[in-house]
Amino acid sequence: MHPTRRAPRTLVLSFVVLLALAALRLAAAASKEDCMDCHNDKSLFKTNNGVPISLFVELGRFTNSMHRTNLCRSCHADISQKHPDDEVAAKPVSCSACHTNAANDYATSIHGVSRKLGASAAAACKDCHGHHAIVAAKHADSPVFKMNLPQTCSRCHTNANVTAEYKMKYPQVASQYLDSIHGRALLKMGLIVAPSCNDCHGVHDIKRSVDRSSPINHANVAKTCGKCHVKVEEIYNQSVHGKLLAQGEGKGPVCTDCHSAHEIEPPVNGHFKQLSDQRCGRCHEDRLTHYRDTYHGKAMALGKPNVASDVAACYDCHGHHDVLPTHDPKSRLAKTNIVATCQQCHPNATASFAKYVPHANPLDRKNYPQLHAVFVFMTVLLIGTFTFFGGHTIMWLLRSAWLYLHDSKKFREAKIETQQGDEWFTRFQPFDRFLHFLVVSSFLLLVVTGMPLKFFYTDWAKALFNLMGGTGVARSLHHFGAIITFLYFVLHLTNLARNLWRNRAYLSDPAAGKSLKKRLWAALFGPDSMVPTVQDWKDFVAHNKWFFGRGPKPQFDRWTYWEKFDYFAVFWGVFAIGLSGLVMWFPVFFSRFMPGWAINIALIVHSDEALLAAGFIFTVHFFNTHFRLEKFPMDTVIFSGRVSKSEMLHERKRWYDRLVATGRLNDFRVKDEWERWKGIARSFGYGFFGLGVVLLVLIIYAMASRLTH
Repeated sequence: MHPTRRAPRTLVLSFVVLLALAALRLAAAASKEDCMDCHNDKSLFKTNNGVPISLFVELGRFTNSMHRTNLCRSCHADISQKHPDDEVAAKPVSCSACHTNAANDYATSIHGVSRKLGASAAAACKDCHGHHAIVAAKHADSPVFKMNLPQTCSRCHTNANVTAEYKMKYPQVASQYLDSIHGRALLKMGLIVAPSCNDCHGVHDIKRSVDRSSPINHANVAKTCGKCHVKVEEIYNQSVHGKLLAQGEGKGPVCTDCHSAHEIEPPVNGHFKQLSDQRCGRCHEDRLTHYRDTYHGKAMALGKPNVASDVAACYDCHGHHDVLPTHDPKSRLAKTNIVATCQQCHPNATASFAKYVPHANPLDRKNYPQLHAVFVFMTVLLIGTFTFFGGHTIMWLLRSAWLYLHDSKKFREAKIETQQGDEWFTRFQPFDRFLHFLVVSSFLLLVVTGMPLKFFYTDWAKALFNLMGGTGVARSLHHFGAIITFLYFVLHLTNLARNLWRNRAYLSDPAAGKSLKKRLWAALFGPDSMVPTVQDWKDFVAHNKWFFGRGPKPQFDRWTYWEKFDYFAVFWGVFAIGLSGLVMWFPVFFSRFMPGWAINIALIVHSDEALLAAGFIFTVHFFNTHFRLEKFPMDTVIFSGRVSKSEMLHERKRWYDRLVATGRLNDFRVKDEWERWKGIARSFGYGFFGLGVVLLVLIIYAMASRLTH
C-alpha cells in the first residue's frame, strides 16, 4: 500500500485511543466522585472490635499519589453497586494483582508468614506504604523513603504490646538505631548513603535471622555489611574469625557480635572500648578472666563510660578486623611484630618487655611455673598470717570479755585509771608522731586508690573511682601515696642513722664500763631496741598462757612483741609492695634487665601483699591498739605521745621499773598542753580509724561477693 494512504488510518486509531483514555478517565472520575460523596466526610468511620477506624479519604492527596489513575474498584473490587446499603464490609485490599513480584517476596517474609499463621499485627502493605496517598519510595513524603523508614518500622518494633506479644529480640530497636553511628549519619547529618532498615533486612522479603537466605543470618552478616564496608569485609575474610565463618563454624564471630545489631557506635568511643572486652570475653572467657587480673583489665572495667580510656583493650594488641593467630607472620603478636604492637602505648618497649604475659593464669603450674610458685607463696603467707594472728586476736578478745563479765566494775575502774592521772611520761617523740601521721595518711590513700582495682567488680569500687575522677586521677593519687611512703621510710632510716651517730662517742668510750661488743649488743638487742629478742618470745608464751588462765598477765617493757612485729612488718611491706609497685610503675625501665613476665610476678606480689597489709592493719593492728576492751574506742598515745603512770604500771611495768632503777624516769616526765588540743587530735584519729573500718567492711564484702559468684 502506498505510504500516503496509511496516514488517515493512523490518525483514526490514535483518535480512538485518545477517546478511550478520556472515557476511562471520565469513568474513574465519575467513580471517585460517587465514592467521595461519602468518603469525603472526615467524621465517617467504622468500628472493629470496638476500635473506631476512620474511612475518610483525602481526595487531594489521592490525586497526587501513584494510584491517581486507578479506579476505586481497582483495589476494592469486592464492593457492589449497592454499597454501603448492602451492609457488607469491604474485604482487605490485595496488592498482588499489580505487584506480583513484591507480593511473592512478601509471602515468604516474616511478615507474610506471620499473617498466614494468624498474626494480625504483622505488617501488611498499607502499614509500610500507606493507604490512598501512596507515593514513590524515592519521594521524600513516602513512609518508606530512606530517611522516613526508621520511623515507619518503629511503629511496630517499639510498640510495647507488639514487641511483648511476638517476643521481639530488640524491643528498643528505634532508640538504639537513632543513637548509632548509622542513625546519626542518616537522620542528623543527612548522609543518604548511610544504611537504613531495608539495607540490612531487605525490602519485601524480610526474614528471621535463623533463615539461611536472610541477609542478617549469621553466615550472611559479613556480606551484608560488606555492601558498604567493602575493604573491611576483605580484611575480615582473611582473619581467623572470617576463616572460621567460611568453614561453617557457628561460633565464628561476625560484625554484629562485636558491633551489635543496632547500637553501632564509633570505635574511637571509650564506651565501645569498654564493651569490646566483654564482647571478646563471650568467646574467650578464660582470656578475659585473666585479662581482668591485670591493670589494663581492671582499669578498663572501672573507667568512665563515653570517655576514651588510656589503657589497652583486646583489639589494641590483637587487632580489629585483622585478628590472626600468633604463628601467622602477619599477626600483630607475631615475634617480628609484637614489639611494635607494644610500642603503640609504650614507645620505648623492648623485646624483653614484650615477654609480659597479658593473660597469664597463676594457677597453671605447667605453663607459668614462676607465677604459680609466687602465687602459692603469697597465698600461704596470706592464709598463714591471718590464721596465726586471727587466733591470737580472738583469744585475747575472749579473755578480755571474760574478765569484763567476771567483774565489770573493776575492769572499768582500771581502764579509767590508765586514761587519767597526774603523772605523764613520753612514749613517742614529736618526730615519731609526725612519721606515724605520714604512715597513716599515705597508707589510707594507697588503700582507697588501690583496693578498688583489686575489687573492680564491685559497685563501691566503681563509685570510688568515679568520685575520684577516674582511673587517671586514682593512679596519680596512688603514686603520690607511694612517694609519701618512700619519704617516711627514708626519714626513719635517716633518723636511726643520726641517733647511732650521736651515740658513737658512748659506744666507743672505754670509760663507759662495758666492752664495745657488749655496748653494741645492748644498742641492738637491749630493751629500748625494736629488734626482737628471746624476751619477746617469753612474753609471747606468757601472754598466751594468760589467755587461757594458765598464768598471770605478763608485764612488758617499752616495746611489746606485737609492736615489734608491726614495726618490722612495715619494713617487709615497703620492700615487697614498694619494689613490686616500682616495677609496675616503670615496667619498660625494669624490663631492660628483667624478663617481661617479672611484671606479672610484681602484680601478684603487689596485689596480695597490699591485701595482707590492709587486712592486717584494719583487723589485728586495730584490735591491738583500739578494739581491745582496755583501749576501746581508741588509744590516743600515738597522737599525744604520752602515757600515764597508771598505764605504765598496768601494762609496761618493766619499763617503769627500769627507768626508776637507772634514774631516768624524770627524763621522760612531761607536762604539756595536750589537754588543749587533744580534741583535734582525736578528731583526726577517729577520722582515720573510721575510714579504716569502712574500708575493712568493703573489702570483706568484696571478697564474700566474689566467693558467692
